[in-house]
Amino acid sequence: MILPALAPPLFVATTQHLPNLFPPQPASNAKLHEELEHLVDNDSAQPLLDNDNHSASSSPTDLLDLESLIARYNLSSHRDDFFEAVTTLSQDSVPSNNNKFHLPVSLTLIILVVALGAASQGWTQTGINGANLYFPRLFGIGSDSSRDTLILGIINAAIYLSNAIFGSFLVAPVNDRFGRRGAIFVGSVISFVANTAGSVAQSWLALLICRLVLGVGLALVSSSANVYAAECAPKEIRGGLGVVWQMFCAFGIFVGFAVNWWVDQSPEAFGPMRWRVMLAAAALPSLPLMGLVWFCPESPAWFVKHGERYENAFESLCRIKHKKVEAARELLMVFQQKEQSTKVEENQHRTWSRSLMQLFRVPRIRRATVAAYTTMLAQQACGINIIAFFSSNIFVQANFSPYAAELASTIFGLCNFLGAFPAVWTMDSLGRRSLMLYTLPPMALTLAIAAFGFSLADTQRKLSFYLTTSMIYLFCILYSPGMGPVPTAYSAEVFPLSHRELATSSAVAVTNFFAAVLSLTFPYLLAKVGTAGSFLLYAVLNVVAWILVFLLVPETKRQSLEGLDEVFSISTRRFARYQVRRYLLRQDVEKPGLAGVGLAEQ
Repeated sequence: MILPALAPPLFVATTQHLPNLFPPQPASNAKLHEELEHLVDNDSAQPLLDNDNHSASSSPTDLLDLESLIARYNLSSHRDDFFEAVTTLSQDSVPSNNNKFHLPVSLTLIILVVALGAASQGWTQTGINGANLYFPRLFGIGSDSSRDTLILGIINAAIYLSNAIFGSFLVAPVNDRFGRRGAIFVGSVISFVANTAGSVAQSWLALLICRLVLGVGLALVSSSANVYAAECAPKEIRGGLGVVWQMFCAFGIFVGFAVNWWVDQSPEAFGPMRWRVMLAAAALPSLPLMGLVWFCPESPAWFVKHGERYENAFESLCRIKHKKVEAARELLMVFQQKEQSTKVEENQHRTWSRSLMQLFRVPRIRRATVAAYTTMLAQQACGINIIAFFSSNIFVQANFSPYAAELASTIFGLCNFLGAFPAVWTMDSLGRRSLMLYTLPPMALTLAIAAFGFSLADTQRKLSFYLTTSMIYLFCILYSPGMGPVPTAYSAEVFPLSHRELATSSAVAVTNFFAAVLSLTFPYLLAKVGTAGSFLLYAVLNVVAWILVFLLVPETKRQSLEGLDEVFSISTRRFARYQVRRYLLRQDVEKPGLAGVGLAEQ
């Protein structure tokens, strides 16, 4: 039933291509070769997946009963050979377009959805930045007392606390129930309502509650959108497209800073409502996001995972691939991963708590968890969010006027956005791991120099100004192509299908938890050791982050989501030992069976 429909386009449907697809087989594979050759010669095998011959009325179920395909032709004992053959199609079946960024319309829409979600998060982060200069006095928490400092810190950290404690762990059940698109829609609705409600809050407690709810919405959008993009993007450009989140999060940060600056310079138009306008404006990206997401196809991997709906998965793949033969090939790869995941996690008995425990118990998943958590922790340790959250306050404490402080923050946001562009290409050329290892050391140096600039006496204010601003901007430019996009893209791609939503959301919970901790502690740190001491501390933390990445994070560039199983088949201890012996001790040791273990190896 199945094979005549599915096989011809996959195996090019003519015997003349068999030498390209199936080179001389060893004796053990002779039976497989004979069956596949018989399959291609079958008179009933019509190329239903060819672009010209595919009929809209063809039943996807007839094409895609993959279990029946394998059982009927007795290929279960040759599963690896079968899938290897499928994934090495002849060149006649591959699109001739050499521009890897020439994307189908539906995939472009998915990228726009990710961009809007990211812009919403970035704008939300910086809306509170400008508002911090106004609402504390209005709500009676503007003094330097420990109580007021703590409350202000909690309000700023609220979206990260609720994201880590509640939102991130709602991602998996909401995705299971509504799909990737539905989860993004729900999150965008929550974000819009919470941003709007926060802008009309009449007390610091009401504002705090709105910020807590907002964190849940941001968690749903950020985790779901990044998994969605990773599952739909071609492996050759998955890293580049993964940069979209960081790039447009940075764009949202820049727009937020710019709006704050513009509103602050228009007192005659907004008067005492200025901080409310800053918070309300952050709700704007959620509006188009609510509608645009429904014009995109659902994730094929979600269809396969939930109910093994292969016909729906194939339809989605056809919308995000150039040719139907590509869609069929990708579907078989997703099917293979689904089978492997089922064996690992006993899917029929899986519960949420068991899945959570498997993040730390199943070796392949545990290694991915350690690597993903390390990248997320390193992102917070580098200090970027402290500058993003409190840049206006930092510049004011450095004797900038409020106007100059907000202008400096706006330029910081622009540097963050523009600096992300190189990562579109370098994520898939240099690699994820290499970008982090190359950028963390100079980031540490820029923060150390900025600390020196902040420590200069008032008599050297001009020198202090040039040193601090230039180093902060250089730090931002270095962060944007490395520690900015890599952790999110890395965490969205390294986990198997069975645990992808839960594991990715837990990684997001890690970064948001530490973002909350930093937001709560930074005002105290600033009060105790000053701006110079704070920057020097984060310079040291950048060095610590480099060590963690060097020892714990393997390279994943140009790997298919399914091929990552090989990357994480190497134990973390063995990987770290190789790094130390090969690159620090300069010993000539055998490399583990893993692609890309070096700083910039293929």
